[in-house]
Amino acid sequence: MYQIKKDRLPELFAAMAEAQDLFLPIRKCNQTNYGLWSEEAQVDLDTLKTVKSGKDCFFPQSETLYNCKKEEGKLSIDPAKLTDTPFVVFGMRACDVQGLKVLDNVFLNDPVDSFYAARREHGTVVAIACHEPEETCFCKVFGIDAANPAADVAAWFVGEDFYWKALTKKGEALTESVKELLTDADEAAVEEEKKQIQAVIEKLPYSHLDLSRFTPERTMELFDSPLWEEMYQPCLACGTCTFVCPTCQCYDIKDFNTGSGVQRYRCWDSCMYSDFTMMAHGNMRTSQMQRFRQRFMHKLVYYPANNDGMFSCVGCGRCVSKCPASLNIVKVIKKLGGEG
Repeated sequence: MYQIKKDRLPELFAAMAEAQDLFLPIRKCNQTNYGLWSEEAQVDLDTLKTVKSGKDCFFPQSETLYNCKKEEGKLSIDPAKLTDTPFVVFGMRACDVQGLKVLDNVFLNDPVDSFYAARREHGTVVAIACHEPEETCFCKVFGIDAANPAADVAAWFVGEDFYWKALTKKGEALTESVKELLTDADEAAVEEEKKQIQAVIEKLPYSHLDLSRFTPERTMELFDSPLWEEMYQPCLACGTCTFVCPTCQCYDIKDFNTGSGVQRYRCWDSCMYSDFTMMAHGNMRTSQMQRFRQRFMHKLVYYPANNDGMFSCVGCGRCVSKCPASLNIVKVIKKLGGEG
């Protein structure tokens, strides 16, 4: 384990950015999101949760797939270049790192998504433990330890020191590249920090939600529950929950006329929208209740049934704090689980 003084982090960022792109939480217009580091950037590591997670660095909100042109009667297709250079995503939290594992099960299984796979291959994740978890956090419910982020490098803030521990070969390679800035550290201070974080987590209001009813055996029972008609009523179908979620993976593919050809790109989509999965004959889900039910059944039942029990929610709490109608997965878990 290594450490560096907190006030020397700009030196660490500069060293990492010398050989590769560095993405980390940047504050702009009173919002904190992941962005490319520069000396002028307002780095914000104090905000516990960025508006959107670091998912953007691996599965961008919008990306070009290929460009088509027709010249002198001949059609040419120019595929977008896959990521082929290393980059670092610095400052992710344990819940968002788990979110990448959820995406891995989707995009790295056959058929493999080459764009996502290239970014995962070249990206190194430095995750920071949550010094002060918030009331909207409930990662513990899904077996995630906010005190021990399982990334390429795990890091902790303790007082005026920043502690650093490589956990994978990628993490070791990154550590080697900045080692001259780091000094050896005793893990005792970090162990105390972990205990403090875990003590806070135990006291959070949503840390002990009961998931026992959400099993494959109860799929139809949950699907047919009359409670959906009650729960969905305040939903505005705005899609905010899906766009701030670190595990949502739905996207649409669209064509844009550039004037000299066609650009095909993909962009995030939302199962909460009425035109989601629209086909020639119409939409399979004709009501907002059906769309609302689909979102939460996927998170809590369908996905774990097909991924060895792994839930497609990581308890980050973004939907709890961002939904304008105060609807979120916590309310669904409580209601269907018999608590609310």
